[in-house]
Amino acid sequence: MIGILFTGGTISMTVDESGAVVPALGWREIVARVPELGVIADVECEDFSRLPGPHVTPEQMWRLARRAAAWLERPDVDGLVVTHGTDTLEETAFFLHLVLTSDKPVVLLGAMHPSSDPDWDGPTNLRAALRVAASPGAGARGALIVMGGTILSAAEARKLHSAKPAAFGAPGKGPVGVVENGHVRFLRSGTARPAWQAAGAEAGLRVPRIDPRVDLVSAAAGADDRFVRCALTSGARGLTVEAFGNGNVPPGLRAGIRAALQAGIPVLVATRAVAGGVSPRYGYEGGGRDLLSLGAMMAGPLSALKARVLLMVALGAADAIPVARVVAEATGAAPA
Repeated sequence: MIGILFTGGTISMTVDESGAVVPALGWREIVARVPELGVIADVECEDFSRLPGPHVTPEQMWRLARRAAAWLERPDVDGLVVTHGTDTLEETAFFLHLVLTSDKPVVLLGAMHPSSDPDWDGPTNLRAALRVAASPGAGARGALIVMGGTILSAAEARKLHSAKPAAFGAPGKGPVGVVENGHVRFLRSGTARPAWQAAGAEAGLRVPRIDPRVDLVSAAAGADDRFVRCALTSGARGLTVEAFGNGNVPPGLRAGIRAALQAGIPVLVATRAVAGGVSPRYGYEGGGRDLLSLGAMMAGPLSALKARVLLMVALGAADAIPVARVVAEATGAAPA
């Protein structure tokens, strides 16, 4: 049996009298319009929430992870499907990829068109996600995203288009599989999940808590450290920097990063480039190698959004496992 958690997003929305797209449908209304789900697999459904993607918070992700872990602990549950708003889908999917320990499949999906549109893509994506969750080859892969017939690793997926049905991809990696004509075909293994588990975590979870007080600051030409210092004075416990290219920032922003590190605030540097990752080669002031020498950590191939999620999880495990070790396992880097 496959569990389906409905959390909201465009898949559950419709157009109201004013022409605005708004939340409207619960799981019963959605499933009633996709009656063939029961032919693919036995399912049990739950309305977890009915949130638009932008309303999802780290605390909401943590609640979802705890509920997902409880479902996956059930012996009668073979896998889990989660519907979600696409605006924050890649963050929630990566969060589940990091914190869930079960080898059972966890598959997330969304929709780019609301249920009132003639080209509503919710049913197609829901059927495909259910097929993946019920597939024998889907286990032990961590969280997956299924959109537009492609299967993506949650650690690699990014939203690349604001409106097209095939909005998600994995730049530089490609899909881990496809769903074609009702058949699931895996192409590669994808990014592995972490292996550690912190003491005190509930069953099915890797950490006992998270720390959502992680801010994200983006580099831009001539950027200074005002936003970094604002983050520090407002209580940030971690900082993610979306840097240029290989992990480089302007000298003015470097000053704030140095101040954060001197204050004991971990700093994780990611790239704003769509593909590739950070590689600390440049030793000039603000270069990636320079930031590394100050004590910053590198996010490897992770986007800044995923790096922020990772730091929240790492801080939640910090009582038992060093933040640098958690980051190193998730990025493939050697711990500092």
